Amino acid sequence: MKHATTMVSQVEQYLALRRRLGFDLRVAGSQLLAFARFADASDDRGPITLDLAVRWARSSERAKPITWARRLELLRPFARYRLQFNPATEVPPLHLLGPAHPRLAPHIYTAEEIASLLEAANALSPKEGLRPVTYQTLFGLIAATGLRVSEARALTRADVDLTGGVLTVRNSKFRKSRLVPLHATSVRALKRYAEIRDRKVPLVHTAAFFVSDRGKPLDKRTVHYTFAKLRQQLGWRARGGHPAPRIHDLRHTFICQALLRSCRKRRSPEHGIEALSTYVGHAKVTETYWYVTGIPELMALAARRFERYAHGDSQ
Repeated sequence: MKHATTMVSQVEQYLALRRRLGFDLRVAGSQLLAFARFADASDDRGPITLDLAVRWARSSERAKPITWARRLELLRPFARYRLQFNPATEVPPLHLLGPAHPRLAPHIYTAEEIASLLEAANALSPKEGLRPVTYQTLFGLIAATGLRVSEARALTRADVDLTGGVLTVRNSKFRKSRLVPLHATSVRALKRYAEIRDRKVPLVHTAAFFVSDRGKPLDKRTVHYTFAKLRQQLGWRARGGHPAPRIHDLRHTFICQALLRSCRKRRSPEHGIEALSTYVGHAKVTETYWYVTGIPELMALAARRFERYAHGDSQ
């Protein structure tokens, strides 16, 4: 390997190698280059040290401790890579500046809250436009399937098979694609939306399934703004660790409710979580466990299951 004299050139070599192996590294790449420029601007021509890593992680005055920790998390694989070329390289240990991903309890929606959300969405203005049914169907689909909001927004007409009742989610997180079977009620809601969409916005110049009144794909910021307005209108107060209920909490809710239904049928929790992990598009089952929240219903079932076990009932 050609000797790299600057940190920028070392990072560029690393990114080129990783991308040839299929890694995207958009966020990590920009952060690593920022680290490299910081190191070079500091006239630090030596190996990566803990002092250099910490100074870079904390270099932004506006950054919070979690940001510092996440910077080190992105730097750690590069430091391990450089260690093979320079034994003096110091790899930042885990949690050096605290946890990079502290788990804040999500807001687990009640059935009544979801129903109120969809009702409020259907009352959006303009009443004669496409906007009300678009957001009612979008939020309803996320609640019914646990899709990420980005996945729902990215659906094309070709991805929505209303005959077979299956969604095709393409190149989602970690470039994974998957098929998502739909319940009959979800199929009916999507058919209704498609019929209204094609009637109200007949000349659409996009392949997107969900569109605005102008026939354009839904903008990410607009979707979150609309949800925030509905949340405010409904007067919701967060029951989790986040400042306010989020769209993403619908995914948390779906996973908890799906696991709850599986446990009520006395199925093996291990089997249920594995199937659920595949359905929601997680790369590892541990990612699905991250979404499981100890809601009262789940805790009660777990307690009854343990009680049966303690009394010798293995079922």
